[in-house]
Amino acid sequence: MNVQEEKSRNRIYLGSDGNALVNLVVVNAVLFVLLKFIYVIYRLSDLQEASFYHNVFNWFILPADVEKLAFRPWTIITFMFTHDSVMHVIGNLLWLWLFGYILQDLTGNRKLVPIYLLGGFAGALFYVTAHNLVPSLQPTLATATLVGANASVMAVAIATTSVAPDYRIFPMINGGIPLWILTALFVIIDFATISVGNAAVYLSHIAGAAMGFMFIYQMRKGRDMSAWFNAFFDWIDNLFNPDKPSTRKKSKDSFFYKVSGQAPFKKFPHVTQQRIDQILDKINQEGYHLLTDEEKDILRRAANEDEL
Repeated sequence: MNVQEEKSRNRIYLGSDGNALVNLVVVNAVLFVLLKFIYVIYRLSDLQEASFYHNVFNWFILPADVEKLAFRPWTIITFMFTHDSVMHVIGNLLWLWLFGYILQDLTGNRKLVPIYLLGGFAGALFYVTAHNLVPSLQPTLATATLVGANASVMAVAIATTSVAPDYRIFPMINGGIPLWILTALFVIIDFATISVGNAAVYLSHIAGAAMGFMFIYQMRKGRDMSAWFNAFFDWIDNLFNPDKPSTRKKSKDSFFYKVSGQAPFKKFPHVTQQRIDQILDKINQEGYHLLTDEEKDILRRAANEDEL
């Protein structure tokens, strides 16, 4: 099996362990079903619908009032996984799946969740700030709430388009549709579903889009905004799985040293299948663009050896 075949075999698939896209979809879907199950129990118990929203649902959505937010700080996270209607959750998950699948294919498995969370945080920040600072929004401050993954999905969509705006989808249709056209359609549909006059929600979605663009812009500058997220996730994972081997690179794992000037000779290590597998795993997790020159060279030499 050559390197290209091995790379294709090691791509992130639907049932792969640690698939960030599948995890996000599952969390959104499970929370929606759980809340609807509790809602049905309330209705069967002859309780008023308002009781469900007051006693349960309000503890998952983001309040615009800072005083309420101080007593429910976890809603900064939970609101972006919470949906009220079936159409709302299905729409968000379909768009998330489409853009998230392409993003994972282009950048690996460790960028999607940080972009999703950062987009949600940016949307929450602008939503709360707008309601507290814009005079025309302050009359609704006591009852205003933000719910849904719209800002997060917007961040994923814009980040994916920023990476490869000419990425082609549906290639059977006249050679494929450029990704930027689909993104424009998504933005139009998303903003069309917002209630007229709800400026704070508009701002939250725009903030999510800006965060998605900023993430890719910073990544191209060599600054990875997902690094501390992934370090935290790895710490949590290792905390509950102490036998998991560390992924931190050790000095003895380096094959050669970088020196300035022209070296008299260059020593090439023997390319083992284990080393190739490690590089392919790194592509799956972080994307090809984050490989070192050494790792790219090893893949090229391994491919040439397979062709001989």
